[in-house]
Amino acid sequence: MTMKNSVIQITNNGMGQADAPLQLILIEKYLELLLATADLPAVICFYTEGVKLVVDGSPVLTQLKTLEQKGVRLIICATCLNYLNLKDRVQVGIVGGMGDIIEAQIKADKVINL
Repeated sequence: MTMKNSVIQITNNGMGQADAPLQLILIEKYLELLLATADLPAVICFYTEGVKLVVDGSPVLTQLKTLEQKGVRLIICATCLNYLNLKDRVQVGIVGGMGDIIEAQIKADKVINL
C-alpha cells in the first residue's frame, strides 16, 4: 500500500506527547523524512493544537510549503484557528471546515494520526 491515497492528521503542536521542544524536533524530522520519499500523502489535516504548525513562527513552514508545492493538500481547521485567534497568521494551506476534513477522511484508503 502506498501513501498516495492517505491522509495524515496532525493534532498537536508537534508530534507525540513529549515536552514541547521534543515534539517540535520530532515533527520537523518526520516532515523532512517524508519529503525525502517519493510517496507523499494526498492530504495533511491540521486541527486542535496542530494548527499552530501552519502559522508564522512555526519551525516547519518550509517543509509544509514544499509539501504543498509537491501537490499535498494541507487542510487547516477554521474553527480551531478562530478559537486560538490564529486565522490572520496562516502561512500555508487551505483554511477549511470540519466538512473538508471529513471528506478527506472518507476518500482516504488510510488515515494516519500523529
